[in-house]
Amino acid sequence: MGNITYTKIDIPEEQISDLYRRLSDTRWPASPAGPAWEYGTSRVYLREVVDYWLNQFNWRENEAFLNQYTHVLAPYEGRLVHAVVVKAEESRRPPLVCAHGWPGSFIEFLEVAERLAHPEKFGGIPEDGMDVVIVSLPGCGLSSTPVKPISPREIAREWVYLAQSLGFQEFFIHGSDWGAAIASWLALDSPNTILGAHLTSAIIQPNLNDHSRLSQDEKAFLKARSERPPWDTGYRIMQGTKPLTLSYALTDSPVGLAAWLLEKFQHWTESRGSDTGPVIGLDSLLTIISLYWFAGPGPASWIYRFLIDGTALVFDEGVKVTVPTSICNFKHDISPLSPPEWQNRCYNVVQRTKIDHGGHFPGLDAPVALSENIRSFTENIVRG
Repeated sequence: MGNITYTKIDIPEEQISDLYRRLSDTRWPASPAGPAWEYGTSRVYLREVVDYWLNQFNWRENEAFLNQYTHVLAPYEGRLVHAVVVKAEESRRPPLVCAHGWPGSFIEFLEVAERLAHPEKFGGIPEDGMDVVIVSLPGCGLSSTPVKPISPREIAREWVYLAQSLGFQEFFIHGSDWGAAIASWLALDSPNTILGAHLTSAIIQPNLNDHSRLSQDEKAFLKARSERPPWDTGYRIMQGTKPLTLSYALTDSPVGLAAWLLEKFQHWTESRGSDTGPVIGLDSLLTIISLYWFAGPGPASWIYRFLIDGTALVFDEGVKVTVPTSICNFKHDISPLSPPEWQNRCYNVVQRTKIDHGGHFPGLDAPVALSENIRSFTENIVRG
């Protein structure tokens, strides 16, 4: 397989000890009166998380669980691209590449990968399995940090190289959050490689100069999107303009990092608007946060530079993904659902689905629905 090498996650003991020391020495901020999450991550909740992190969460046990999977590294332009490969027992279907976003990680899709690669474990038959590859964004997990921010379109090119290094000349792709953007560029630039794109949002928008041609639904969608309150978008501005300034705090304080990430896991899921923490299991969340911590969390957010400069999520007018595309919307996703005619400007949409639960991280809070929807989409494409 190409230049692929195999690896394991093995965090040095001194880094783990340093993490616990920093957690124990946390300097806690004042918290304004008001609802628990109104001004950011709940201090009461975060104190409970840190207590659990220190006294019950076991990194080595979670590391051993992650190392049950096959981890590979592919060299690309002086960096290493990391992926988890879950092989099916008797696959007769094309493989699937899964792409996460921020603040996700490959952990987001482990259960989905198990369900798709090993249907025999969930009441199906081995012949219906498909190989699944979960790729880590630059600077996430074991993927190397680039010397400067690289765009979703550039990331898409390295992921094609990774898949081909694994021997996959044709494959399906699933993307959530930034993964949906990367998947879209990949489908646009490599239509002979991608059999179909499964996305949790039609994230790409057309670059239209004449809005008079828009439908009433499209105009209403754009108006609603433009009126989103600033507290839903402030993080984008910071990460897309001055990510290094933010990185000093996130790299020095694990509690600061946890607060920054957990607020998104709470607000972008079914727990949004409640006084509770995220609906996602705390062990999964702390494993994700710990991976960000050990990798150095700053570079994972550099991709937002291309959201701010306007190049990440826009196709020129008339440019369109031609490969079959599925848009699967989850009820509690923070991403606004665009009307079909808006989606059709950039995608060849052949399947639309609304799931009555789950949020922005469906691999974590709606893995059964997500895997079933991916399976139905890929089966329909293979059958023609």
